[in-house]
Amino acid sequence: MDTVSRALQALVNRALALAPEGHFWLPFDPDWRSPCELDRRREAQGPQIGWRPAPQTPPVSFDGLANALDQPIHPDICAYFSQYWSGSLEAQTQEGHVSLIQLWNPEDFDRLIENLIGHSLVKKRRRETFTVFFATTEADSELFLSIDNLTGKVLLEHPGKPPLRTVADSVAEFLGTLTPVTSMPGIY
Repeated sequence: MDTVSRALQALVNRALALAPEGHFWLPFDPDWRSPCELDRRREAQGPQIGWRPAPQTPPVSFDGLANALDQPIHPDICAYFSQYWSGSLEAQTQEGHVSLIQLWNPEDFDRLIENLIGHSLVKKRRRETFTVFFATTEADSELFLSIDNLTGKVLLEHPGKPPLRTVADSVAEFLGTLTPVTSMPGIY
């Protein structure tokens, strides 16, 4: 298991340890199902489904994206997005809140790839290095975190602009600095 996978697994374990019932809850959507859903429902606050990150078997592949972009995809990007089916994971950094984007189901992966192709075209037109977004910041902020496809560094970005700064030298390093929080994870 690579370092990104270990760091993400450790973060998931820390987050689940904080969850009162050992799993999370989201509004139930019969048209947007996930392999991470549990057979647990509650109705008091409207239809909700219990979920916890579930291993992807088989894991998603970024080979199609690499072919479409005519460049390899950094292994840390592949490791991050190909480990779990999951809702977003909420965490705190020294600088504030982050929501780690995860893949809810195979259709969510298709949507991610479509977004990344569009994102790559903008980056190419601006002659910037391709980055892959993987986390949002505070709810009222447009800032997001991305992984530099060439170096694997974690960058803070603003839509349509060059990266503002490097946040961590690797995804594994960044994940290791996070403190999970008990706010309800969402799906982004």
